[in-house]
Amino acid sequence: MKKTTTLILVLFANYFAFAQDTCSSAPTISAGLHVVTAVNGTQIPNPLCAANGAGATAGEWYIYVPTQTYTTTVSSNIAQNNPKVDTRFHVYSGTCGTLTCVGGDDDSGTGYSSVGSFTANAGTTYYIAWDNRWSSTGFTFQLSEATYVPPVPTPVNYTTTSIGTINSSYNSCVVDMNGDNKDDIVGVSANNLRVHFQGLGGAFTFSDFPISGASDMPSWSLAAGDYNRDGYNDLVLGSGSGLTFWQSNSTGTAYTNINPSDYIFCQRTNFIDINNDGNLDAFSCHDVAPNVYYINNGTSFTHYQSGVTPGAYSLGTLSSGGNYASIWTDYDNDGDSDMFISKCSGPPCELHRNDGNGVFTDISAIAQINYTPVQSWSSAVADFDNDGDMDILIGANGGSGQSRLYRNNLDTTNSVEEPFTNITAGSGWDTNTTINRDYIAYDFDNNGFIDVMGGGNKIMFNQGNNIFAVANYPASINLGPIGDLNNDGFVDISNGSTIHTAVPNGNNWVKVTLQGIQSNRNGIGARVEIYGTWGKQIRDIRSGEGFEYMSTLNAHFGIGTATAITQIKIIWPSGTVDVITNPSPNQTVNVIEGSFLLNTDSFTGNEILIYPNPSSDYISITNPERIHISSINIIDPVGKIIKTISSNFSKVDVSNLSNGIYMLNIETKEGEKFIKNFIKK
Repeated sequence: MKKTTTLILVLFANYFAFAQDTCSSAPTISAGLHVVTAVNGTQIPNPLCAANGAGATAGEWYIYVPTQTYTTTVSSNIAQNNPKVDTRFHVYSGTCGTLTCVGGDDDSGTGYSSVGSFTANAGTTYYIAWDNRWSSTGFTFQLSEATYVPPVPTPVNYTTTSIGTINSSYNSCVVDMNGDNKDDIVGVSANNLRVHFQGLGGAFTFSDFPISGASDMPSWSLAAGDYNRDGYNDLVLGSGSGLTFWQSNSTGTAYTNINPSDYIFCQRTNFIDINNDGNLDAFSCHDVAPNVYYINNGTSFTHYQSGVTPGAYSLGTLSSGGNYASIWTDYDNDGDSDMFISKCSGPPCELHRNDGNGVFTDISAIAQINYTPVQSWSSAVADFDNDGDMDILIGANGGSGQSRLYRNNLDTTNSVEEPFTNITAGSGWDTNTTINRDYIAYDFDNNGFIDVMGGGNKIMFNQGNNIFAVANYPASINLGPIGDLNNDGFVDISNGSTIHTAVPNGNNWVKVTLQGIQSNRNGIGARVEIYGTWGKQIRDIRSGEGFEYMSTLNAHFGIGTATAITQIKIIWPSGTVDVITNPSPNQTVNVIEGSFLLNTDSFTGNEILIYPNPSSDYISITNPERIHISSINIIDPVGKIIKTISSNFSKVDVSNLSNGIYMLNIETKEGEKFIKNFIKK
C-alpha cells in the first residue's frame, strides 16, 4: 500500500509539472505563493503583453478566476527569491485560441524581477504566462488580491507631438533658458548643448551651443539655475564619476565648461543657496560616500564634503552613502530651505533641518519619517492637503517596502518638533504597489490639489482629504521633466523626442515667475502662496526634483472652477515679502523681488515722488519728508541691477538706458524700501 501511494504521488507531481507547460493544460491558482520549478513549457506566450520584444523559447501557464472583482498583483519581487530572478510575465483574457492582452511586466522589480497589477473581474478566466525571455531558472511568485477601487475618469488628457531634433541622449530638462519666462527643452550630448526655445503656440526652434573640453554627461541627473547672475540659466551635470558646470556668458550665446576634478558618484544634483548669500550653490547626492556641495562666492566654487571637509555643513555624512535624491524645501515654515534625502541603501531616508545659523540637524527619527526597509530613488514633497505645510511621499523603487505618505503636523505656535503621521492606509498609495525611480509632484489637472506622477505611466490624482486615485495612461506617456510647453497654464511632460501637452479641461490657473534681486536670480528657495475661496496653496521654488530630471522653475497653481484670486504672496530667501492683490486668473504673473512690497511708496504717510515719468534724460526725486536715503538701484526688466547711486539722490541720470520700463529700488538708512517704476523713452 505504501509503494502504491508513493507511485501515485510521483505520477501526480509529474503531471502537475507538465500541466503548466501549455495554455490548455494550465492549473488553476488562487491568491498566495506559487513555485515555478523551471520555465521550460512547450508553449511560448503569444501575443506578448510585457515589454522588450520576442526571444522567448518556452513558457509556464496558470489559470486565475477571481471570485469577486479585485485589483490583482502578480509579483516575483518577493523575499522568497533570493537572489532575484530575471522574469517576465503576460496576463490574458479570452480563450487559449484567441488570447487578448490584459497586462504584464518585465523589469519593474529589483534584480529585473517582475511586478504588475490589473483589474480582475469576478468570474472571468485569466491566463498568466511566464516566459524565458531572460532566464529559464525557477522561482516563486505571489498572486495577491486587493479591494478594487473604481478608477476616476481621467482628469486630463494629452496630445503627443514628436520633435525628432530634440537631443535625448541623456537626461533632459524643461526650463526657461532665454529669460522670456517660457519653458524651453534642454538636451545634452557630448560637447553640445541643444536648446529648443519655445515660441508662440508651442512651436519650437532650436539652437546648438558647442562645448569645449571634457564634461561629465548627465547619466543620472542635471539641474539648472543662474548661478552667475547674468540673466541666463546655467547647468550642473551629474555622472557616476563627478559633476560638470556649463556656465552661460552674459548674452546667453555661449557656454563655458567647468569640470572639477573631485570624484563623486553623483546622483541627484540641485542648485540651492545653502548659505543664503544671494549666490546659488551646487549640491550633489553621493552614492558611495558623504554628500558633496560647492559654495559659490559670486566668482568661483569651493568644494566641500559633509563629514570630511573641515567646517562643512552636515548634509548626509554616512560613509556608506546611499544618497539618491535630494529635495530642498522649507518643511517647518521658518523661511529657510531644509533638505530631504531619499536613500537607496543603508539607513532610511533623512530629513535635515536648517537651523538658520550654518547648522543642519538630522531630525529623521524625531520626525518619524525614517522608514525602513525600502529602497527609494526619489520622493515627492508638497502640500498635498493644502494646510500650509509640506508633506512627504517616500517613493519606493525596490526592497520589501512600498511608497508611504506622511502628513506634516507642523505647529508654529510652539518650539516642539512634531512628528509626521503615516497616513498611507486608505490614501490610495496602500493599493498602488507599482514602484519607480522617479516621483514628481504637480497639479496636473489644475483642480487645486497637487498630484503625483510615479510608477511608470500612472498619475495619482489628488482627490482632496489625502485620497489619491490612479489614472493609467498609454505606455508612451511616462515620467520626464515637467513644464508648460505651450504656455497655456497646464503643465506638460517631455519624454525624450516627444512632448505630451495637456488638453485644457476648463479649470483655471495662475503661473508665477520670479526674478531675484537680493536673493538668487531664480528665486530658488522662495515660498509662493496664493489665496482665494479655497483657502491657501503653497509652492517652493526648487532646482532638481525626482531622481533624474530638471523641471520648470516657475510656480504653477490650479484653482479649479474658482474665478478669483485674492492674493499672491512671495516670501523670498532674503526675507523680502511681495504681495500682489486681486490678480486675474489664467495669466502669468512676473514678479521682480521688491516690486510689490507691503510698504511700497509709503512709510506712515511719508512719500517719495519721481518726475518726469516717462523721461529721456534725468529723473528728479522729491523727498518732502526728508527720508534718509542710503542708496538707489536701477533695475532692468529682467531683474538685474544695472546702476547703483550712492550720492546726489535728488537727480538720477537715465540718459544712457535703452527705451523700456525700469524700477528704482530706493533704500533708507533705516533698512526700509521704496519701489518706483519709470519709463525711459
